Amino acid sequence: MTDIFIEGGRALIGAELVETSLLVSGTDIAEVDASRGRARLALDARDLLVLPGIVDLHGDAFERQMMPRAGVDFPIDVALADSDRQAISNGITTVFHATTCSWEPGLRSADNARGLMEAIERQRPQFAADTRFHLRHETFNLDAEAEIAEWLSEGRVDLFAFNDHMDGVVADISNPRKRNRMVERTGLSSEEFDRLVERVVSRADEVPASVSRLAAAARGAEVRMLSHDDSSPAMRRDFRELGALIAEFPINEETAQAAASHGDAIVYGAPNVVRGGSHTGWTRASDMIAKGLCSVLASDYYYPAQLLAAFRLAADGVVPLAQAWDLVSAGPARATGLTDRGLLAEGRRADILLVDDNVKLRPRLIAVISGGRLVHLTDATRLLTAVAAPRETVVAA
Repeated sequence: MTDIFIEGGRALIGAELVETSLLVSGTDIAEVDASRGRARLALDARDLLVLPGIVDLHGDAFERQMMPRAGVDFPIDVALADSDRQAISNGITTVFHATTCSWEPGLRSADNARGLMEAIERQRPQFAADTRFHLRHETFNLDAEAEIAEWLSEGRVDLFAFNDHMDGVVADISNPRKRNRMVERTGLSSEEFDRLVERVVSRADEVPASVSRLAAAARGAEVRMLSHDDSSPAMRRDFRELGALIAEFPINEETAQAAASHGDAIVYGAPNVVRGGSHTGWTRASDMIAKGLCSVLASDYYYPAQLLAAFRLAADGVVPLAQAWDLVSAGPARATGLTDRGLLAEGRRADILLVDDNVKLRPRLIAVISGGRLVHLTDATRLLTAVAAPRETVVAA
């Protein structure tokens, strides 16, 4: 692997932006405040920010590559390759594909989740981003319990979330626009969809025991767990007792306070920050951040959002850029147990972004280094003249 020298730039070292140079060797940062030495690849980072790569623990924008229109499918391998390019071009160097495993047929079915998991495993060496599998289990999908437990025990799941959207499904059935969207996603007729929902709801009494068994399987496999859309401190407490120490999108401040008081990681969506509020009308993420009730921002459904959100928070005076960046890099790395990344420091994984921040609120990615490889470059003038390779000494026979 080619050593990379990053010359100059305002690098985020700890909580400070420091004018310095970095040397990357192999997959890691070899030296901070470095000289070029014999590195054959060098990048001019002067007048740029040098930041740790983004870690996205929940992103499902890949679904749009798989099904760009209702009923229009594309091969999973093609969708994942395109999603990898999108993630990298938005500074995401570690991506957890948040894959829903639902009682629904179609895009969010157990069959589709299985196929996606297998495709990630096959294609992982080809991806520029470190790509991982975040399984979002719809708790009413009781028929999938045994298979999911097996995936957990085999180490095939990197994050495991408990989702329960059944109340929303039942409520949305009477809303024509939302109903049509759900039905189209499944590929069923309207009548078939109604019968399916009725059958699934009839097994509600079986759900709590299933959740407990799967939580035990995840704990046994040492897979970190999340609970999704916690609606009350009691709900957060119940999931915490099961070992789910990440609260994903708590829907009110009271629940976020309960999570924070126990040291739980708290996740909100970066699109919420960029747009100025939740598209569901729930908690405003920037308010939670200002109150210290958010430790992670995820891309959720829009890959550009994390990069944009960090700069929006700083520009709006919610938190300084270093603290905002922690929400998209070191924060999610801590929450997922990835202690080798999220910081620019010697010995850490070389996931590094070069960012032009000259236009307020519109940061522009110049270069992305992922695992020590230069995988994205938008300005070739930033390439410095190569160091000549040492000549081989020829010994006469």
